Amino acid sequence: MKAVLSHNMIKVSREGTDEAQRPLAAEVPVSLTFNGVAHVVMMASPRDLEDFVLGFALAEQIIQSPDQLLGVTVRPVEGGVLVQAEIPKDQHQHLLEGRRNMVGQTGCGICGVVELEHAVRQLPKVTAKPKADCDALFRALGGIRPLQELNRETGAVHAAALANDEGEIIALREDVGRHNALDKLAGHIHRAGLARDEGFVLLTSRCSHELVQKAIILGTPLLAAVSAPTTLAVEFAARADLTLVALARSDSMLCFNDPHGLFTDQL
Repeated sequence: MKAVLSHNMIKVSREGTDEAQRPLAAEVPVSLTFNGVAHVVMMASPRDLEDFVLGFALAEQIIQSPDQLLGVTVRPVEGGVLVQAEIPKDQHQHLLEGRRNMVGQTGCGICGVVELEHAVRQLPKVTAKPKADCDALFRALGGIRPLQELNRETGAVHAAALANDEGEIIALREDVGRHNALDKLAGHIHRAGLARDEGFVLLTSRCSHELVQKAIILGTPLLAAVSAPTTLAVEFAARADLTLVALARSDSMLCFNDPHGLFTDQL
């Protein structure tokens, strides 16, 4: 299934109207099933779905390690895509016992949560310390746009990227949903065996608490986003000792949590 589709339209300008075409980002229902039982439907871009289901399962704590994802089958079906994942029986039983029926809209991380406590989970501490400096962050900001293939075509998708301590982007995933993009990146990092405790993650979206939770579970020492965080995002970062940078622009950025003195020591 294609991630970009051409669409006919009418272009309107001061000079008049004319027929035109524009590539649009595909947004389709992606049904995630575990051991044959439907768990969630997310609106997502139909690419890198093997990465998506692994990142999602780890972020949602459905599994505890990548090797617990025993198999994945991706199958286009009428109206969307079916992703069938196999996990150990004990993990699936735990999932069924704590099951929440949720239908995710684009970028929604907690849609359909029935019980409030499920929305805010106990999170581990981030033990890795960031080594990247502000020059590395600026370098990554300058390097991410040329790598956003889908967004360059459509102007409608988010990106999540992994950069090393020098600011070189070494992995990137895109999706119409910002949460999906980070799940896909996390899945790729695990599948490719990339270091999770080095470098940093850069997001082209606002920084919600769900994204901070996913970054904490991934174990990255630093999360940077181009837009602002919410109060809960900052609170979660502080609880977990995650260095959090937001409103990152080509000329400035704001550090909202600096537990290791990466920037505070320079004051």
